[in-house]
Amino acid sequence: MRAIACLLLFTLSSTLVQAATPGMHQADDITFTATPVSKDALFKGGVPIQYNISLVNSLPTVQNGKITYRITGMNGKFLAEDSLVIKLAANGDRQLLLNMPSRQIGLYKISLMINVSDYDDTIRRVFGVDVDKIKSAYAKPADFDQFWKNTKTELAKVKPNFRMTEMKDSVTKDNRKLYLVEMQSLDNITIRAWLTIPISKNKNKKCAVLLGLPGYQVNLKPGYGDDPDFAVMYLNVRGQGNSRDVIHTDRTGFISYNIEDKDRYVMRGVIMDCIRAIDFIYTRPELDKDKIVVTGGSMGGYLSAALAGLDNRVKIYSAQNPILCDVRNLSTTEWPMDDIMRYAKIRPELTPDKIYGILDYFDAKNFATGISGNILVGMGLLDNLAPPQTVFAFYNNIPKDKKLMVFDNLAHEVGPSYVIYQGRWSRDLFGMF
Repeated sequence: MRAIACLLLFTLSSTLVQAATPGMHQADDITFTATPVSKDALFKGGVPIQYNISLVNSLPTVQNGKITYRITGMNGKFLAEDSLVIKLAANGDRQLLLNMPSRQIGLYKISLMINVSDYDDTIRRVFGVDVDKIKSAYAKPADFDQFWKNTKTELAKVKPNFRMTEMKDSVTKDNRKLYLVEMQSLDNITIRAWLTIPISKNKNKKCAVLLGLPGYQVNLKPGYGDDPDFAVMYLNVRGQGNSRDVIHTDRTGFISYNIEDKDRYVMRGVIMDCIRAIDFIYTRPELDKDKIVVTGGSMGGYLSAALAGLDNRVKIYSAQNPILCDVRNLSTTEWPMDDIMRYAKIRPELTPDKIYGILDYFDAKNFATGISGNILVGMGLLDNLAPPQTVFAFYNNIPKDKKLMVFDNLAHEVGPSYVIYQGRWSRDLFGMF
C-alpha cells in the first residue's frame, strides 16, 4: 500500500489522537486493570454486564480487601452497587470475572473500585446496552429540509469569486506547492483555506482531495503529508483562523453569535462555507472531484456530518466526536450549551424554548437522515463534549453506508486505529491500491 500519511496525521480540531489502552491503574507495587468482556463495552440486552479484573501485587505482604462496582445513569443517578471480598497473595496476581445484572437500552457510568490493605483506586468508565436502538425523543422541524434548501439557494446566488494564490517559496520538503484559497460565501463573507498539491511530472494528473474542517475556534494551518496522490485542503470557516474579517468574537461568543435568529445564526453560514469549499474543488482541473474525503473532529466532525446531510457530491465523510448531536439532550452545564445558556441570561427574550427551537435546525441528528455518502463516525464513551448517548442518536438516524468506531476508554478523541482505518477505507472506496 502506498503511503497514507496525509490521511494519518491530521486531527484538525481539539480532538487528539492517542493510544487506546485498556483501563489500568498502577501504583508502585499494585496494578489494577479492568477490561469489558464485550467489545468496546457495548453489551446486548438480557446478558450480564461483565468485566475482566486483573490484579498484580508486587508487595511482599498479603493484601486483603474488596472490589466494588457502582453503576449510575449518565446523569449520575444511583442505580446499583455491590462488592466482592478479595485476598491477594504476597507477590501474587489474581484474575476475576466481575458479573453484574443486565441493563435496559442506554448508556451507563460505572465505577470499579479496589480497596485493599495498602492500595485504594477507582477506574471510571461507561458502558452501553443495545446502543443501536438508542433514538432521540425529538423530531426534526417540519420545515427543516425546506429551510436548508432555501439556504443553499441563497448561497448559490453569491458569486464565489474563487482566488487561488501560490505562496512565495511554497515548495516544501514534502514536494508540494502551497496555495492560499479565497472565496465568497453566504452573506458575501470572505472565507479562506490552505491547499497543498503534490508536484508531479504528469501534467494531466488529478489528485484526490482531503478536505479538513476545523474544530471550534481552531486556526487551521497548511496541511502537508507525503502521500503523492492526495491534495490537502484545510478550511478556515468564517470567524476562525484567517477568516475573521467580519466575525471576530472571543472564544466563548462564537457558538452563540446571532443565535436569536436561525436565518442569521453563525452556524448557518459556517455550514454554507463548507459547501462553498466543495464548489471550489469542483472548479479545479488538477483536483479529482470524484475522490473527495471530508473529515473533521469535534466541531469539524459536526460540520462533516452536516455537510454529508446536505451535499451528495462527496463520496466519503469522516466525523470524529461530533458536537451538537441531539441538542435537547445535551447538558446545560457542559460546553457548548453552557456558553449558549450563559449568553441567554443577558438576553431575556432568549427563552429555553426559543433557543432549542432554533438549535433544532442545526442538530446533527436532523442532518443524518439525508446522508447518502459513506460515513465513518468515531466516538469516545467518556466524552462530555459529545456525549455518547447523543452521538448514538445521530448515528442511528443515518440510513445506510455507515461505520462506527467506539473507544470505551477515551473522551473527546479517537485512537490511532480510527485514523489508520480511515486511510485504508478511503483508498479502498476510491480504488487506489
